[in-house]
Amino acid sequence: MKCLSLSLIAILVGTSAIAEVALTYGPRPAFLIAQMDDSPLKTQLESCAMQTPQKSDFSIGHRGAPLLFPEHTVESNVAAAQMGAGILECDVTFTSDLELVCRHAQNDLHTTTNILVTDLADQCTTPFSPASGDTAATAECRTSDITLAEFQTLEPKMDASDSSATTPEEYLGGTANWRTDLYVDNTTLMTHAESIEIFRDLGAKFTPELKTPSVDMPFNGFSQEDYAQKLVDEYKAAGVPASDVWLQSFNLEDVLYWIENEPEFGAQAVYLMDEYDIEGYSPMDPSTWPNTMEELKAMGIQYVAPPTWMLLTVENGEIVPSALANAANAADLNIITWTLERSGPLGGGGGWYFQSVAEVTDNDGVYFEVLDALAQDVGVVGVFSDWPATTTYYANCMGL
Repeated sequence: MKCLSLSLIAILVGTSAIAEVALTYGPRPAFLIAQMDDSPLKTQLESCAMQTPQKSDFSIGHRGAPLLFPEHTVESNVAAAQMGAGILECDVTFTSDLELVCRHAQNDLHTTTNILVTDLADQCTTPFSPASGDTAATAECRTSDITLAEFQTLEPKMDASDSSATTPEEYLGGTANWRTDLYVDNTTLMTHAESIEIFRDLGAKFTPELKTPSVDMPFNGFSQEDYAQKLVDEYKAAGVPASDVWLQSFNLEDVLYWIENEPEFGAQAVYLMDEYDIEGYSPMDPSTWPNTMEELKAMGIQYVAPPTWMLLTVENGEIVPSALANAANAADLNIITWTLERSGPLGGGGGWYFQSVAEVTDNDGVYFEVLDALAQDVGVVGVFSDWPATTTYYANCMGL
């Protein structure tokens, strides 16, 4: 892996001063606006075509800018910063020697790196098994299978795999046709500590997510509480103020740990909501919720982050807030949501992230319609995006 240095980042952003990263929207916002049905929103967005991009904390880089760049790489985050994302994300997991690194999951190395075609393949939890008949190819490689030094020898790739593969080389393929492998070569993995320095040098704030371990905890004497604490300690060691950090976890106990043991950081800790995994759950039916929004607020939680579809529904052909969104606002909770532009083209309804508004999702312009409903009607304070230029453009145009 390439050695990281300020000079390397300066080259990547095209300037000798990291804080002077040039902002650009690129062509995508205009492309999406052109697809929109005629409306006052479209007219407003068109009127901002000549505005000068400004960085916005409303715009959050989801693993950087993984629509085109391998996630959790230096280059992906530089791209997100260039698009004006004011907050950048490092999903955090750990290696076998208990060092924190940026990966979306502890067990994703087989889909996000080249590990299966390296000498480290034999150390994987589940070595590669080729497809045969109706049986799909499989593998599972964890950061906890290898040391930090070994992790740093890996090469990033787009998060994908080919279930029909008969060789490890074939298994590394499978990139979605609405993404690209054009920007894969010579990209750079990051440790969590490195991400702190890089994001700060890019002029961004921080939203690390403590990922649920794939291994039983404690692991090598490393407890869940040790894990949650080490995440905070790396920000303290770097001198980052708590006000610039939004810690995240799907594990409610992690959030409560930070609130109790690190109250300055816990004040902005984000509870990522995955209640959709509960059988019978509906964001429109409070009787199916494991905790009411008032109960979460009473626990000391100030920020909740459901996926976009949990915050919206359709009434009389219009996108409106869900019962969950209304309840969160009534409880005076700050709302962040995920993830815009992770669905590819929207002509077919938009898939998982648009499931609650699928009946009105028929073109790519709906990205902006959903974003507008989230901002103006739900009142979210931040939106994760796989291509932050879109969210930055909207925030700048609407004065957010």
